[in-house]
Parts: sequence; structure tokens; C-alpha cells
Amino acid sequence: MSKIKKIILAYSGGLDTSVILAWLKEKYKAEVITYTANLGQGKTLDSIEEKAKSTGASKAYVENLKKEFSQEYVLPALQAGAVYEGKYPLATALGRFLIAKNLIKVAEKEKAEAIAHGCSGKGNDQVRFEVTAKALNPEITILAPLREWELTSREEEVRYAQKHNISIEITEESPYSMDRNLWGVSIECGPLEDTRREPPPEVYQITSSAEKAPDKPTYIEIEFQQGIPSKLDGKSYELASLIEKLNLIGGKNGVGRIDLVENRLIGIKSREIYEAPAAVILHYAHKELERLTLDKDTFHFKEIIAQRYSQLVYNGLWYSPLRQALDGFVTQTQKFVSGQVKLKLYKGNCEVVARKSPYSLYDKKLATYTKEDVFNQKASEGFIHIWGLPLKTVAKIQKKKEKK
Repeated sequence: MSKIKKIILAYSGGLDTSVILAWLKEKYKAEVITYTANLGQGKTLDSIEEKAKSTGASKAYVENLKKEFSQEYVLPALQAGAVYEGKYPLATALGRFLIAKNLIKVAEKEKAEAIAHGCSGKGNDQVRFEVTAKALNPEITILAPLREWELTSREEEVRYAQKHNISIEITEESPYSMDRNLWGVSIECGPLEDTRREPPPEVYQITSSAEKAPDKPTYIEIEFQQGIPSKLDGKSYELASLIEKLNLIGGKNGVGRIDLVENRLIGIKSREIYEAPAAVILHYAHKELERLTLDKDTFHFKEIIAQRYSQLVYNGLWYSPLRQALDGFVTQTQKFVSGQVKLKLYKGNCEVVARKSPYSLYDKKLATYTKEDVFNQKASEGFIHIWGLPLKTVAKIQKKKEKK
């Protein structure tokens, strides 16, 4: 403890990290510098530096990372098809890697001996922060006050804040724990812990219910260039802006609500509510374009890769050699994933209604049952004979043995 003279704290400005800031100064007698990343939280960070310094920080870093987050973290996961357990598009998970990377960057710049975060001891985020930090700087010390301090409740944290003159807003407490960035919103705790109960309406932050969504469908067209979403309805966007636009359109139409009982890395099951309009839309559109442009074997194998990729991300292994190697495979598959996908958004549903690509492997003359058909149906007889030969041989042998 005596060796720690300077600490870089991942800081949101909420109750936990405000109390952590003061607690670290008191316990370690160290200088604390805060780091706050704008990943598209949907709220202003204009006063975060002033708040951090008034709480005791010697310096406060605030960075807008929306562009880097979308291009260097969201995009690889989208192209890989990374959706954990078939439902969760990994919004919070992906954000943690970027925050941890920059905590290390600032720690090295400031010559700090330690970094600190506000994660609890039973969640996934502690793993993502700490494994990433150790992968980038094996010698860094990591502090997790929520795992070791004496404060056992929100009420005790409030009393600590009042005792130490920490400025906090005392409002009616929400029972929910929430995290938001460009790629989605994660919501847990409170009534959601009862898996028999429908999520209360107030839990949702950016999506309308199906009942309140427009009575007429909304049609959109997304264009991809080598697996990168580049245009919406013919207009070019940077990826972060395109995601923000799709969150608004999809959210208005009730698209992107996810209710999932998931398997946490830490070994427990947890019910999570996610809102991810843009992620749901883009994953769906991207996969539909891959159906059109990837050959059968590559498409089927990529589904296996997608599942493994999602597990690596969820489990905090973004900087693992395997994840980086899988990126090589994914990048190769995206060379011809270019084209347009038209989607219909209506009352919480997202449906593909049309798709086209200059690299489409769909050949109407082979697929049609009209007179334009060029497929030689006679060739199928020999194909079926060869394809079924192993099973025919097995059956012959078994029947001989049965007779004996």
C-alpha cells in the first residue's frame, strides 16, 4: 500500500465512484486522477471534470471515444456476428475494454502505480477491466474498493459522502442498475430479479413499447461496403452517427428490447434487460447480406466462429491471441459482403424485405422452377447415390448381422 502514490480511477461521477475517490485518498494517502470516457451514454459530461476535482481529484481526464468505440470495438464484433447466447450484442462488455485500455494509457502517462474501478465482486465487468489491464500492463496494480471496503449499502455510502462533504444528488433511489453506450443499454436489479415478473414499463430507456410504436411500418435501407455499414437510406454516415440514427429509428418502432437470463462468467445466472435497436438492426441486416454473398461452408463455419467470438468478448478476453486470430478469419470473410438490405420495422419487429449485392451468389436461373431453369435435374440421381452410399453400406452390413 505504501508503494502506491498515484491512482487512476475510472470515474462516472455517480455515488459509487465519487465515494471511491474520497475513500482511495483516505485509505492510500495517494493522489487520485479520474478518467471518464464518452462512449455515447446519452448524457452530458460537461460538469464531470469540475465534480471530480471538487471531490478531491488532482486532475480529471474526459475523452470522447465514440468514434474509436464504434470503429475499433463495435465493428469487429458486428462483422464477427458476436451475439452472446444468441441475444445479447455485448454493448457494455465492448465498452469496458476501451475504458480499461485508456486507464492504462493514462496511468503510464502519469506514472501511476495503480488503477481503480467501481465494479462489484459478483459481476462480469470486474473481469473485463482487470484482465484487459493485465494484458496491456502486467505490472499494474488494480484496486477494486467495492470488493474490500467496509461500506455495505447505498445508505452507508451516502453517510460517508455527507461526512466527507462529497457533493451528491440525493434523489428517489431507482432500484435498477443501468449502463448505456452507443451499442446499447444494460439494465438489471430491482423487480427484474424476479424471473416470473414482466419488466415494468419504466425500466426501458430508449425504446417504445409495441403498443405505443407507430401504427404504420417504417422502411429503411442499409448499405454495407466490405461488411461495414456505410449508408442509411442512401445517405453516407460515419459509423457512430449511423448507430445513433438507427437507435432513434429502431427505438421509436419498439425494436431492440431483449429479456435474457444469461450465464455470467462468475458462475451464476442473471436476468438482464437490454435495449439495443441499432445493434439488433445491424446484426440482422449484416447476417442477411452474408447469406447472399458467402458460400455455404464459409457461412456455416462463421456461425461457429461467431459463437466462440461472443464468448471471448463476454468473458473479458478481447486482447487474447485467439480473438485477434479470429479477426483474421472474419476480415477475410468480409471482402465481398457489400450491398443493400431493405428492412421493415413495425411494432417491435425487424424483418428483411429485400436484399441485393454485386457479389450475390443467388442465381435465379438455377433457383427458378419456371422455363428459365438451367439446372440439370438429371444430375441429382448420381449425386444422391454417391452422397447416400455410406449409409447404404452401413445398412447392408447391419441387416446381414441381424439375419444371422
